Amino acid sequence: MPKPMEPTLDALHNPFLRYFAATRPAFLSVTFVGCLLGLATAVHSGIALGPALATATLFFALVAHAGANVINDYYDAISGCDAANTERQFPFTGGSRFIQNGVLSQRATGMFGYGLLAAVVPAGLWLTAVSDRGLILIGLAGLVVGWAYSAPPLKLQSRGLGEFAITAGWLLVVVGSDFVQRRGFAFLPIAAGLGFALLVANVLYINQFPDVKADAGAGKRTMVVRLGTGPARWGYVLITALAYGWPLLMVLAGRLPLLALVALLPLAASIAAARVLWAGADKPAQLTPALKLTILSASAHGLLLAIALALPWGRPV
Repeated sequence: MPKPMEPTLDALHNPFLRYFAATRPAFLSVTFVGCLLGLATAVHSGIALGPALATATLFFALVAHAGANVINDYYDAISGCDAANTERQFPFTGGSRFIQNGVLSQRATGMFGYGLLAAVVPAGLWLTAVSDRGLILIGLAGLVVGWAYSAPPLKLQSRGLGEFAITAGWLLVVVGSDFVQRRGFAFLPIAAGLGFALLVANVLYINQFPDVKADAGAGKRTMVVRLGTGPARWGYVLITALAYGWPLLMVLAGRLPLLALVALLPLAASIAAARVLWAGADKPAQLTPALKLTILSASAHGLLLAIALALPWGRPV
């Protein structure tokens, strides 16, 4: 039976709203922030933004993320882990529940997910034509990561490599958004984006704790399944330390302006989340505050850093 607030066919009669909701739009916000951060690095370098290019970059990055979300639901339905997940903390873990609650069929979900990913290809080719051919490498890498995270034969998350894939994916969002405006590669989006990408990876990492039993039963060997909930708590701390240590290092190295230190403020949310996780790693019902705080930390860090880079007094003279 669906839990309260989960999607049902009765609540989603309109086909457009049904398919839109299946993309889990609330969780696309991290890609929105990642694009803003990439645009901010371009502005920080003195590049005048092209509004049409910026809008197209943002839109199709969101479409790619939506496709990856739907594909993840499709393959988690095939593995059976979402159907078996009785300890899910909806809407954060356990998938969108569209297949399990009969809102969309498994086949329709798969076709929709692959259709979204396919729609990004012509858009990427157009952006490449008006920017630089190096964008093809970024776009192709992003699509491969989004697909390989869930899909066989790679199934990176099931092999305990999901955190690496997510870090790479959201770093590519920042680098790609900068590239379209800059028309070339630079180190600045990496300096600004790696910490943010690690914090997004921490969102996926902590989401594995409520799902650990269902994932293990379905043979989905995530990092938390491999380590066990007790030892895996240290993984959250490690990713947090790397995420906030990186921008601090970049400021000390002169790669980011001093004003970028404001982006360290959300560390307080990550610490609060870690304390909740430490006390309830094996108690899914107690973890919802930590899941929310982890999303807050990633989004706030990215937004604060983007503002710091875009403000006139944060730019080099």
